[in-house]
Amino acid sequence: MAEHDYTARVVWTGNRGEGTARYRGYDRTWEVRTAGKPVIQCSNDPLLGGDPTLHNPEDMLISALAACHMLWYLHLASDAGIAVQGYEDAPLAVGESLPSGAGRFLRATLRPRITVPSGTDLAVADAIHHEIHKTCYIARSVNFPVEYAATYVSPD
Repeated sequence: MAEHDYTARVVWTGNRGEGTARYRGYDRTWEVRTAGKPVIQCSNDPLLGGDPTLHNPEDMLISALAACHMLWYLHLASDAGIAVQGYEDAPLAVGESLPSGAGRFLRATLRPRITVPSGTDLAVADAIHHEIHKTCYIARSVNFPVEYAATYVSPD
């Protein structure tokens, strides 16, 4: 078994001059900095006072889950002889917040729209989704159920 390291720097950028001296006196903004890659500007969930124009941790988690699934889908489809010509996903994650402020994801549904040639065996194409959770880093790491609701279209 091989271990792999993944690193990033998370840098808080919300100090308005007094740090966290007052709860409403600082911004919930930060940057994700990974060597050699563009900086990602982030904020808290807008429900908690964050900037709705910036990515928040929940956005990034569901995006990472969908992206990992997509990459494995493309790989396994290629292995199965399915020539995927387009793939886009609009994942939906459902979360809950407790009165204490604690929250969690309850479930997620990946909803990819996949373009495949006419005549593709859609049963085989759909079965691939249920194999991905065995290999995808992110899917294997989350503790909430992930469902799949794919649609298939032909470019013809």
